[in-house]
Parts: sequence; structure tokens; C-alpha cells
Amino acid sequence: MNKAQKYNLKLKRLGIDTYKEAILYLKENCPVCRSEGFVAQARISVNFGDQFIVATLNIIQSDLLMDDEASLSEYAWELLGVKEGDTIGLSHPKPLVSLSYIRKKVYGNVLNNQEISTIINDVLYGRLSDIHIASFITACAGGRLNISEIRDLTKAMISSGECLHWHSKLVVDKHCVGGLPGNRTSLIIVPIVAAFGLTIPKTSSRAITSPAGTADTMEVFAPVELNIKAMRKVVEQENGCIIWGGAISLSPTDDLLIRIERALDLDSEGQLIASVLSKKIAAGSTHTVIDIPVGPTAKVRDLETANGLKKNLEIIGKELGLTVRALLSDGSQPIGRGIGPCLEAKDVLSVLQNHSKAPQDLREHSLQLAGAILEFSNTVKPGTGEPLAREILDSGKAFEKFQAICLAQGGFNEPKKARFCYTIVSGKSGVVEVIDNRRLAQIAKLAGAPHAKAAGLELQVSIGSLVEKGQPLYTIYSETKGELQYALSYKQEKKQTIYLRETE
Repeated sequence: MNKAQKYNLKLKRLGIDTYKEAILYLKENCPVCRSEGFVAQARISVNFGDQFIVATLNIIQSDLLMDDEASLSEYAWELLGVKEGDTIGLSHPKPLVSLSYIRKKVYGNVLNNQEISTIINDVLYGRLSDIHIASFITACAGGRLNISEIRDLTKAMISSGECLHWHSKLVVDKHCVGGLPGNRTSLIIVPIVAAFGLTIPKTSSRAITSPAGTADTMEVFAPVELNIKAMRKVVEQENGCIIWGGAISLSPTDDLLIRIERALDLDSEGQLIASVLSKKIAAGSTHTVIDIPVGPTAKVRDLETANGLKKNLEIIGKELGLTVRALLSDGSQPIGRGIGPCLEAKDVLSVLQNHSKAPQDLREHSLQLAGAILEFSNTVKPGTGEPLAREILDSGKAFEKFQAICLAQGGFNEPKKARFCYTIVSGKSGVVEVIDNRRLAQIAKLAGAPHAKAAGLELQVSIGSLVEKGQPLYTIYSETKGELQYALSYKQEKKQTIYLRETE
């Protein structure tokens, strides 16, 4: 035992959420800090029995901790598997070989499979700080990963967590690369495909920087935090599910990397490919359709980038045993009318129930993607998938299947309405020429989405709409007056979110 461990610091739980960052908290003048020279932001090995993590030190200057106490961020508690009252030992961490591999990439060199696996393993177990991870992500951005590196990164991310296996030889899935508000096609596609009889175990994400993720919107209807056993039961019973992927350990390093990518505002194509494919393969998929919206305020902004992404997704998917069909779609404006969990759920419900006033763009886009998935079946001829999907939706079978999936996951609930709302009207007459996806998404978030499920906004116009002065453009919804005011303040500061071309 080294001398730092002899202090036997007792753990006290402070309940600090740092999301996915391992933090150690010590009192400013505790004996360990004095004897070992530990200072704020030092990297320290935290030891408990045979387990250890490397955490970043934060210093407490108040009386929250005693000299013989330590605390951890909630993520670090989970990683180390400790409980309040346990004792831990601290030591200087051993040099990490992964840091030399990160430096190698910073200088523009190619990493091999073993080097990438070592980096991903250290990310997974909290041995790399956010600064180290940010350095790795930055070094890989801007097209600095070649095809072999992307493939090896995907494989390493798959190996970092669970891998599911299903009885069916054909297991299908769908993914959208994102950046488009309201694009909640999965909740329509899954019941169509499952009603046809294909296996579609859909694991989805919650919002990180958007007003709603697929899991957030599905949670309006039914529980999404199912474990693997419960997920299997739903899929075996109904052919499909729509659950939060974070509840099961599929490619867990993906969430750790995405957290830093979002903070850096970097959209690395190589890491995007690894992220998408690792989760599909880990979920046991054999075939997947990937939606790539293209537009000036979407994640993918031009056709050249989209076609390159499409090609690489399909090539690397094939190398790893996954059949990928990537489809380019219109990303110039939101899909559907609602932006925010309940408002998006309202759109989904209207499409599934075949309401005459359901948003047709959401309906048609969902049918196109569902049709492409159905054509993976050897019983469906090329070109007949979309009409078949339309038949399933029009017949009411898709809505019946959606209700059954919800009930199997734990219940079926109707979307609720927000308490407060405010309608933004046009200041002039004209034709809608541009809709800024990012600004609308930001307004919806400031209104409270996705944590306040009923918050967000609802569009009343689309590109090409003829608008009169004073006509409603969109309505902001919020569950509190304060959040509604935040959203309105941003709208007033940023001025336009919908751009009109004046008519003569």
C-alpha cells in the first residue's frame, strides 16, 4: 500500500452531477493534499479494492467535507461501484500509454487498431480527462481519420459495451444523423415495420443539445428506460420497441465522446460514422436505413459532404457485416409542425391515426424510409416498399402496433398541453423563403424543452407559404412564465427566425 492510501478517506455523497466526468472532491487542507502535493485539477488514481478510476481533483473550501472525507461526482460513484461510508485510497496515477497515442494523432500520424482500442478503453473507464478526450477528438476532426481508422474506431466502440443477438436472421433499424427539428419519423416507422413482421429493436437517444430526442418524444407515450431483459420481452412480443439506448450498455463510449464534441461544436465525419454504426451493430442489426437531411442550417449542409458521408457509411457498414442504405433528404426546414417532446408526439399521433390535418411532410418522409426498410425483406420487391408501408399505415395496423408496443413497454399516454403560450406573427406580407432550424430549436429549448415535456414551439408555416402581415408564424409553448420569457427574449435579440420574400 502506498502512503497516500493509508489515510483511508471515508466517502460522503454530495450528489453532484457532472454528467460523464469523473471528479474527486477533497477538503482544501486535508492531510492527503498536503503530503502528496495534490492541487485542484490534478489527475488522481482513486482506488477501491481491486477497482480504480482516474479522476480530476476539485478542492472544497467550505465545511461540506471534513479532513478525513472525500466525495465523488455521481458518474465516478457509478464507475467505481462504491457506496457512502466506503473508504478509498488515493495515489498518483501511472502514466497512460494512450496519451502517447493521442499525441501521435495530434501530429498527423495514422493510428492502428490496438492504439485506437487503448484510447477508447481509457475513455470508457474514466482514465482520460476532458482535456485529453478533447485533444483526441480535435486531432481526428476535419477528415483526419482514414477509412481504416474509422473502421477500427467503430470496432473499438462496439467492443466497449454489450452486443445484442436476436433469433431472426434479418434485424432492421433506422437512424437519422440529426440536425433537423421535429424529424420524429422513428415513432411512425417502427410500428409500420413491426406490423409487417420484421424485427426492429429501436434504441434511441435523448436530446443533448436539441429540443427533443426520439427517446424524449417516445417517453411522452410510454416508459423508455427498459433494461435488456425487458427490451427483449417487448421485441419478442411485438417485433419492435422504441427505448432509450442509455438504459442499456450499447457502445457506451459514444455518449462520452459526443459530450465533448458538443462542447467543442465539432461534427467529425469519422466519429459520426463510428457513432452511428457502432450503436446499430451493438444492437444486433443486420440491415439499416440512415437518413441524411441536407440543408443550410442542418448538421450536413451540402450535397458533396452528404454524398461522401453516404459512401463511407455504406462501405464501412459492409466491412463490419452491416448492410447500410443511406438516403439523402430535404433538411432546409423542420419536419412536422411541433418542436419539443409533446408537440412532436402530437404530430406522430395525428399521422398514425390518419388525421386529415396531420403534417404531410412527416407522413411522407416516414413512408419513404419505412418503405426502404421493408425492401430489405426478400419478400418485398424493389420499388414496392413505400406503397406497402402506406397500406399498413392507412389500414390502421401501424397505430394498433404502436399502441401495443407502448403497452408492452409499460403504458400508453396522450400528449399533454403546456400552461402558457405566445404566438409570433409576421411583421409583413410575403412568401416564406428560409426557416432557420437552429434558432427555432434554441427558442424551443429556452421555453423548457426537452425537460419540460409540453414545452417547445409549433410552426404554422413552411417554406413557400404565402403570409399576410399579422398572420401567425409559430407559437411558443412553456410550462412556466419565466421560461416563456427566456424564449421571447432570445427571439427579440436574434430578430428573424423565418425569412420572407416580399411580394409585389
